[in-house]
Amino acid sequence: MSDEEETVKKSVQIDLEIDTTHTDSGKNPFQKIIFAAKAIDSWRIFPRIFISVYILLLYETVMWFMGLENPTTEQAGLVSVVTGIGLGWFSAYVKSGRKKKDNEE
Repeated sequence: MSDEEETVKKSVQIDLEIDTTHTDSGKNPFQKIIFAAKAIDSWRIFPRIFISVYILLLYETVMWFMGLENPTTEQAGLVSVVTGIGLGWFSAYVKSGRKKKDNEE
């Protein structure tokens, strides 16, 4: 390295001041949407709608099957499947409820 290409190193000390105080910027603009979402979740509207529709489907299917004079194996299988699906639906509905904490009974 020649004298002209000499690298100069400098140390610089920087003082930095940061304001960490919390300022309230007002109301949350999404608070109403959050409240509505919590209400829908706590009222379990969609699971209740799904169970109600399933009950109607099950009723109509059973009434149709009982109205047949000579049901075939395929028709009996359809009713069996629709009835069996009810176990899964009901199980999912019951398990989707509020979870109890250890100190609750």
